[in-house]
Amino acid sequence: MRKIISLICLLIPILAHADELAIRENAPDRHVVVKGDTLWDISAKFFKDPWQWQQIWGLNKDTIKDPHWIYPGDVVFLDRTTGTLKIGDSNDSSVTNANATIAQNDVIKLSPRAREIADDRGSIPMIPYGVIAPFLAKPLVVDSNDFASAPILVGTYEQRELLGANDIAYVKNLPADKGAQWQVFRPGKTFVDPDTEEVLGNEVIYLGDAVVEKFAPISELKITQSVLEIGKGDRFTQSTQTIPSSYEPHAPSTNIAAKVISIYGGVAQASQNGIITINKGKRDGIENGHVLALYQKGEVLKDKKFFKPKDIALPDVRYGLIFVFRSFHKVSYALVLQTRLPVELLDTAKTP
Repeated sequence: MRKIISLICLLIPILAHADELAIRENAPDRHVVVKGDTLWDISAKFFKDPWQWQQIWGLNKDTIKDPHWIYPGDVVFLDRTTGTLKIGDSNDSSVTNANATIAQNDVIKLSPRAREIADDRGSIPMIPYGVIAPFLAKPLVVDSNDFASAPILVGTYEQRELLGANDIAYVKNLPADKGAQWQVFRPGKTFVDPDTEEVLGNEVIYLGDAVVEKFAPISELKITQSVLEIGKGDRFTQSTQTIPSSYEPHAPSTNIAAKVISIYGGVAQASQNGIITINKGKRDGIENGHVLALYQKGEVLKDKKFFKPKDIALPDVRYGLIFVFRSFHKVSYALVLQTRLPVELLDTAKTP
């Protein structure tokens, strides 16, 4: 019996690794890349776990050095022997030969082919960046301490009630060593942890951009862009640096268990490509690129027996995946990449 248990223990890591790279039962042999594809979508066509980036794309192989530079017209082939994806070209003779080979015996033989690429313009993105782009360069969350000390708009030129582009604002407590570019915001909802009731931060409403005309105890700023009307009491934060788009999807190295605490836009549910907020951030080990699995709480079955009734709690149901694209100290924003159910508040996001 001890030998059998030891053998099982030895096999567990192997079986787990095989499951990590599990190929979908209906996986095609090839896929022609078209405009609008993403690397995530392509990976998901072939594999059950598309976040297993390095293994799926064989980054240590000679066939493809960088999966980020894939273009419409390229052909992605599934190498079932190695469990990786390889890249050809729809104009390459190897593709024509491969098509003929597929028809005969489902065996593909490819040879590496050099091609000249000027840069990554026109290449397909890793995820649908158009969806998250508006959230990358704007203030989203300010913690309580930062909000209390944020520079505040105390006056306007000619005592105007509301400001727009090219108007002058007078701002108190603006530091002179933080640069001339600033963003304007006002507080929105307050994030509270549903388990501990800790205040996690304030989601803010982005109002526009401003540039310093003159530093002083009451500094003078010019509004350069206004998406909403700006007025007294609104606050300023440093311009957000755009987050690089080179991070790769990967599972956390530790067990993360977070909850959905907000769905952007004030709606009750989110679908695919929706933006959600979870109650875990950098302090909890969350980083940009992390992929988490979504779970819906399992139902409780009522036992109708007359004697000693006992309710039965069903396991939580896994139904989707999210991609963390911007993490703060206590909270993070994530993109819903896959889901077969509506995402709801207090659903759980865990290490997949």
